[in-house]
Amino acid sequence: MAIPLQPPRALLGKVQAAVGDKGQVALRRPSGQCLQHVTLGRGEEMNSEIKEEIPVHEEFTLCCGVETQVLKCGPWTNLFNDQSANRPKLLIFIIPGNPGFSAFYVPFAKALYSSVNRRFPVWIISHAGHVLAPKDKKILAASDDPNAQEIKDIYGLRGQVEHKVAFLRTHVPKETKLVVIGHSIGSYFALQILKHAPELPIIRSFLLFPTIERMSESPNGRIATPFLCWLRYALYVPSYLLLKPCPETIKSWLIRMALQRMNLQSEFSVLSVLEPFCLANVAYLGSQEMMQVVKRDNETIKEHLPKLTFYYGTIDAWCPTKYYEDIKKDFPEGDIRLCEKKIAHAFILRSYQEMADMVADWLKDDLSKVDIAT
Repeated sequence: MAIPLQPPRALLGKVQAAVGDKGQVALRRPSGQCLQHVTLGRGEEMNSEIKEEIPVHEEFTLCCGVETQVLKCGPWTNLFNDQSANRPKLLIFIIPGNPGFSAFYVPFAKALYSSVNRRFPVWIISHAGHVLAPKDKKILAASDDPNAQEIKDIYGLRGQVEHKVAFLRTHVPKETKLVVIGHSIGSYFALQILKHAPELPIIRSFLLFPTIERMSESPNGRIATPFLCWLRYALYVPSYLLLKPCPETIKSWLIRMALQRMNLQSEFSVLSVLEPFCLANVAYLGSQEMMQVVKRDNETIKEHLPKLTFYYGTIDAWCPTKYYEDIKKDFPEGDIRLCEKKIAHAFILRSYQEMADMVADWLKDDLSKVDIAT
């Protein structure tokens, strides 16, 4: 297995680009035993609603033969088993950027769950191969979609799309309506899900800071492309030799120091951040992003435009404002918005509450229709 290596500063940036804000850090051994629990300084500033206990259930399930972390915000853990009248009629489904560490999106999911008055579950899925289950963690096996075909490159761009489609088909009842939220490359996945699984009852898709075109031409893409597409091969072996034998206590300490320095939190184990296998898959997916996410899929956008909301940043080096201007020109009737608050691409760092409030506001009409229907 090819393994990438990132220098501490670059790795810190990778963590920073994917984590939430404020609160506590819980670092665990793969066995699930808590190694350390650190309270971070800005936890007191958290929104009062988020301070209330919001249940977040962690599970690992086999999806297309790959262990997949799913974090479920709300009391509903199995939508098939719940046959009560209170079973939710809608699911909010979050697809992360890259790295696809779902644990870093928990603050955003909690904030969004509170913003929709706790009426609907909010689930976050990890990308295939980006998170490994702790050794003593039970991995649930779901019955596969009988119509599903073997995914030959599940860790690649197309494979990650098929991975999400397979999960939705096997874990969400057909009558449950879906709101899909894609962040960064997750926006690309959200568009491709609409294209390749039109039978899924998706009523809205929110594409936040969407990297859906010309990734290698963006300011960050011009820097990342040589590292992700060529230089990563030279780093596989030293990365493996450095990280594989590294004791989990040392890895946990490094992660704790990085998160504490950035004043960030993670309620769940994030040891996969320093797992060579996971980092290899992060880099592999990134290389395909640079090479394959080139032309915007205007055909899919046109077909599903009434369902789509695009949200572009003004200080985003992954999708600069020119990309916003171009898509706005091509689809003047679309719901295509430009951030007025200087929110960063990695909004889950500092602005998850603002984004959750905005998404909930955009969803008001759709959610009221769901309530009326029930």
